[in-house]
Amino acid sequence: MDQFMKKAVELANQNVDEGGTPFGAVLVRNGEVIAEGVNELHKKFDVSGHAELVAIRKAQEQLQTNDLSGSIMYASGEPCPMCMTAIYYAGIDTVYYAGSIEEAKQAGMGTSVYIYNQLALPREERSVKMIHMPVKGEEKDPLDYWKAKKGE
Repeated sequence: MDQFMKKAVELANQNVDEGGTPFGAVLVRNGEVIAEGVNELHKKFDVSGHAELVAIRKAQEQLQTNDLSGSIMYASGEPCPMCMTAIYYAGIDTVYYAGSIEEAKQAGMGTSVYIYNQLALPREERSVKMIHMPVKGEEKDPLDYWKAKKGE
């Protein structure tokens, strides 16, 4: 097993020993570890405390950038939709994962499969109601305001 994947799996197993879920992540750039993370859901009341997001936050803060292009994510489990979105936003180029979301579902953790399926549906068919309320009247539209400020 690759040294970085081995570390991600070790982090995941340590997290299980500490009462957490089996997820660890290692973020690598130019062959060097720039950040690590484990799911922190058992430590903090934060549904976004997933291993990949923890690693991304640490790397961005340490490097003082939102751009992590050129980086590789090693994860003990296939990233959930939230983590994959952050991976795209951060510009991470490659993700290696050990356990698939289907395997996680078989272990009793099927939320990722459900969410991936929900996101594939049209808005009106999702279980979470999506209601469009455009800015009207005297309120300043934040997107128009941002465009105007950007053009200064």
